Amino acid sequence: MLTGTGSDVGKSIIATALCRIFRQDGYQPAPFKAQNMSSNAYALPDGLEMATAQAIQAEAAGVACHTDMNPLLLKPQNDHTSLVVLNGRTVGNTSEFNFWGVKGVKEVKEVKGVKDNSCAIDFRREVCDAYDRLAARYNPIVLEGAGSISELNLKDHDLVNLPMARHAHANVILVGDIDRGGIFASVYGSIALQTEEDRRLIKGIIINKFRGHLSLFEEGRRMMEEICGVPVLGVVPYFKDIHIEDEDSLSIDNKRRQNIPITSSADMTADFKEQQYDRLADHVRQHLDMDRLYKILADD
Repeated sequence: MLTGTGSDVGKSIIATALCRIFRQDGYQPAPFKAQNMSSNAYALPDGLEMATAQAIQAEAAGVACHTDMNPLLLKPQNDHTSLVVLNGRTVGNTSEFNFWGVKGVKEVKEVKGVKDNSCAIDFRREVCDAYDRLAARYNPIVLEGAGSISELNLKDHDLVNLPMARHAHANVILVGDIDRGGIFASVYGSIALQTEEDRRLIKGIIINKFRGHLSLFEEGRRMMEEICGVPVLGVVPYFKDIHIEDEDSLSIDNKRRQNIPITSSADMTADFKEQQYDRLADHVRQHLDMDRLYKILADD
């Protein structure tokens, strides 16, 4: 599982790269993100919907898209309400459910004096069942977390980060964005704020979006491993010349602010996309200790 110190640190792009790398190395990987929030959904041929990010990752892995790869999608409607898409179908919105209680119960309706609880949904059970179905068909599963893993006020209701890692018995890799600054505080704090049980799940760190010569961070890499007690698996340089479709609204906003071109699937042929997935995989493989990563997988 790839988790992050925050949103838009590059979890999705690293997950896409790993899906491609595992495919290149002879495995049959598949992506999984229990819950995604995006207004940009991918429409499947049967009319069901899933997050675009997991559709992109499935394409990189060379497997057919399925809603089990993203069983829960929240499509923001405004600052307070999102449509709830479960297993590809809209089941209501977050204002109708006691959604953040995880076991979402749609507002109870009274019909002729009888309370109707038929809309109760155990969202945690739903996403875990989807993962189990997917894991029975593919190996390895490249899981992706959401936002920061250290939002303590959300921990009891978390469906997508370390509770999901525990269910999947997944080893966790923490991705940090050095480009935004504060990399030591964000990585160390993200680990230190976990319970002892969850800290044991974190087996590696990836420093993403590095600018400049990699030798400039050699001492920083050593210091980070020393203070965190977790190996740094790689320092991945920032890139602008590999074109993977953008789906996350925060990523798109950040690119607009930096005048970086925004990539859409409408702009890319199938051959061009395949070339970009290979380029991305080569870029990430070159800067990750893949032997160490495979050892982490083998030790699971």
